[in-house]
Amino acid sequence: MPKVKACAAADVAPGTGKQVTIEGKELALFNIDGTFHVIDNECPHRGGPLAEGDVEACTVTCPWHAWTFDLKTGESLTDDTSVKCYPATVEGGDVFVEV
Repeated sequence: MPKVKACAAADVAPGTGKQVTIEGKELALFNIDGTFHVIDNECPHRGGPLAEGDVEACTVTCPWHAWTFDLKTGESLTDDTSVKCYPATVEGGDVFVEV
């Protein structure tokens, strides 16, 4: 899997998310106490933008219909579904994602 620069780590404050587009994929990148998690940005329920969701602990809640996802596993806490997770690392102050 190629590793691609997503953004500067400083661009995503702890406890927040940011939408990034990597190789044509819209992804949601989250900073949880300095650890970065990346999932597909589109909620499988109705396509809501997960990057704009409310972050609590290591979960995000879709802003459209309140479906909640675990950022470590991509598993939904609301229904029997999931979103894809992508490995992320910080190198030299930048966040890189394996896509």
